[in-house]
Amino acid sequence: MEEPLQPPRQMNLDDQARLKAIIDTAIDGIITIDQRGIIETVNPAAARIFGYAPEEVIGQNIKILMPEPDKSRHDGYLENYHRTGEGQIIGKGREVVGMRKDGSLFPFLLSISEVKLQDKVIYTGIVHDISQQKKAEQSQRESENKIKSIIQAAVDGIITIDDRGIMEMVNPSAARLFGYQEEELLGKNISVLMPEPDHSRHDGYIENYHRTGQRKIIGIGREVSGLKKDGTVFPLYLSISEVQLTNRKVYTGFIHDITQQKVSEERLRRYAAELERSNGELQDFAYVSSHDLQEPLRKIQAFGDRLKTKEQANLSGQGQDYVDRMLNAAVRMQNLINDLLTFSRVTTKSKPFEEVDLNAVLNGVLSDLEITIEQTKTVIERTPLPTIEAEPTQMRQLFQNLISNAIKFRKDSGTPVVRIAARNVQRTAHLTSTPGDEHVEIEVADNGIGFDEKYLDRIFNIFQRLEGQKYEGSGIGLAICRKIAIRHGGDITARSTPGVGTTFIISLATRHLQE
Repeated sequence: MEEPLQPPRQMNLDDQARLKAIIDTAIDGIITIDQRGIIETVNPAAARIFGYAPEEVIGQNIKILMPEPDKSRHDGYLENYHRTGEGQIIGKGREVVGMRKDGSLFPFLLSISEVKLQDKVIYTGIVHDISQQKKAEQSQRESENKIKSIIQAAVDGIITIDDRGIMEMVNPSAARLFGYQEEELLGKNISVLMPEPDHSRHDGYIENYHRTGQRKIIGIGREVSGLKKDGTVFPLYLSISEVQLTNRKVYTGFIHDITQQKVSEERLRRYAAELERSNGELQDFAYVSSHDLQEPLRKIQAFGDRLKTKEQANLSGQGQDYVDRMLNAAVRMQNLINDLLTFSRVTTKSKPFEEVDLNAVLNGVLSDLEITIEQTKTVIERTPLPTIEAEPTQMRQLFQNLISNAIKFRKDSGTPVVRIAARNVQRTAHLTSTPGDEHVEIEVADNGIGFDEKYLDRIFNIFQRLEGQKYEGSGIGLAICRKIAIRHGGDITARSTPGVGTTFIISLATRHLQE
């Protein structure tokens, strides 16, 4: 037991005033109690900390400032100390919980000293409120736990290394990606996850960066190759951030597996090469069609015309019928070749996309079809159409083919009606940033003869004609429409009921990648 502190035998008024001023202005609370636990003095800071006025607590037992179980046990604590001299807090200090006047609890650091006066013993407690400190610590713990949870649950791999390349942290995704357990990688050099030549060169990369400060990947990111535990090499996108801690630097790598992306890119590359070859063959075929096929066809037409004009008198009725059939067949062949050339030019002779007002395109098509519309007494019903990025000529051809088709396959009775409408759609909800995310759907509906939907896959194929020879045409019109729709980032389909009508639904991307 320490020697009791003896108060000075004499203290002048100035000393007393100075001591009182120090106690009254102290930031920490100062409380004195007697041996029974009765509060004798409370400085303003202590009263403020516990939410009381000083006069409310002076004369009260100190336990009114304590929550349970300390409140019920405090008298026992004092009694035990007086009997045994063993104190749990006197002369030591520790973190305890206090209770304010409003019942709220808060943490504080309490240090108690025992003072023996001439006629009695008192205990002085210093109260240091650590509520804000505890809140800050709790916030920091929550933040650390949140960051740890994010790292642990991240889909992409995250690895932290020191300035020697030694792995200090590996999240589950990174371990799983490389085929290891986390503990197998911690403490190892990051180069174990690299194939040659990077495996042998990585220490040199770090040394060069420390010496020159020249960044090859830190803060930049790029595609690299990774090495799995089983020896498999795979592509990944790696971005590295540099973090300066108090006395050292660490580097955090974010790893995104791009295996499927690279496979898709390679498939697309090969498909594009095959498509380019196929288009080249189509262009060659179009050249043959436009020159080699048309030359003998023109001779057939020329000699057929001569037979009809100069030798008509020498031909029997049946002979004249044969000549007429031959010339009609030649005209159909000429139209078929022209349609085939049109089909081939949809992609081989296409022009760049530009802003196109589909209302203006539709106006032009309806103007061209004005005579046909009047003769068939067709009613056109339309709603406003949007402006999109497209090729104007092909948009005109699209509307021309579909509206002509609707008029051609009208019923023998009743008034033909063609309805054109549009609506904006998103291929995937909430995605609008990339060209191709937003589409416009255009419906061209009629009340014509319709068709059985079991033939839906056939009607868009080249040379397909469901109605045989009853209606004129080469069977290329809808194939051209599909090719135009696909070139514009969409497609075409239809709904139909025989005897009721058909609705063609065309989807077109509103924006396109630069060609």
